[in-house]
Amino acid sequence: MPPIPPASQPPAMSEQPAPSTTPQRSNRLVVYAALAGNLAIAVTKLVAAGITGSSSMLSEGVHSLVDSANELLLLHGLRRAALPPTPAFPFGHGRELYFWAFIVALLVFALGAVISFYEGISHILDPEPMTRPVVAYVVLALALLFEGMSWTVAFRAFRRTKGRFGYVQAFRRSKDPTTFTVLFEDTAALLGLLIALAGVSASHLLEMPVLDGVASLCIGGVLAVAALLLARETKALLLGESANPEVRDAILRLAAQDPGVRTANGVFTTQLGPHQVVAALSAEFEDGMTTAEIETCVQRIEAAVKAGHPEVLALFVKPQTPEVWRQRATALQRGR
Repeated sequence: MPPIPPASQPPAMSEQPAPSTTPQRSNRLVVYAALAGNLAIAVTKLVAAGITGSSSMLSEGVHSLVDSANELLLLHGLRRAALPPTPAFPFGHGRELYFWAFIVALLVFALGAVISFYEGISHILDPEPMTRPVVAYVVLALALLFEGMSWTVAFRAFRRTKGRFGYVQAFRRSKDPTTFTVLFEDTAALLGLLIALAGVSASHLLEMPVLDGVASLCIGGVLAVAALLLARETKALLLGESANPEVRDAILRLAAQDPGVRTANGVFTTQLGPHQVVAALSAEFEDGMTTAEIETCVQRIEAAVKAGHPEVLALFVKPQTPEVWRQRATALQRGR
């Protein structure tokens, strides 16, 4: 195991293992399934909207087009995030995925929600009777089927990774935006389809075309909520959110167990990608240790950490007394 560089130097490129390709393949499967379903559904919805004149159907068609574009952006983000480290990006390009996931959240709001609001208001102000509503029913039934299949793929992938946590907690803790973004999109799409079905049915059966516009407004509301939730989570990841507490606790535990460490003071972590973490450990070593002995101790800690958490690309160890650590940690928390 090569020695860990001191905190003032960038880590050697050879110390950074290539990210695992297994999660990447699983993520791509989820995105490809969503892309195939959304493209087919978008074309069908837009054709049906042209035939029936349904505002909610048009909103749903635009929604599916936006989702298709979003899947392409996520695939681009996955490809960019897998690029190897370079001198300009010594820890790799993992945060590119977070950037493109944030763009996806903005598109869901800007193109999906805003257009749905516009269509709904236009149809309420100038309602037009729906023609050939049976076409809309058939298209919505098929869309629910295809969207349900895509949602099932995304849901199973998310369930495999959530562990013992509840779904909401797992979403908040997740460091991989691809699966939860697709799951959110598909969930919003299913809700939108049910709203569109209710709007088309009410407009047809009650002979009140204005209700179709109301359904478009409701679809816009669903998309806006989904976009805001996605934006909040991906923004935190993009800005450098810390890794999950289990990683920090494991580093502290392993460091404290090493015979050369008197006190493991604390750990700071930052998430660079779904499976990429950089950590900084503050520790006080036993008195009388030579530089070579401290270096060997650091190597043991690093080897133990990477054995249990291979996502830790680099571990920086800073010799500090507990008092100095507490002072600096307190100052950092206060924003000094």
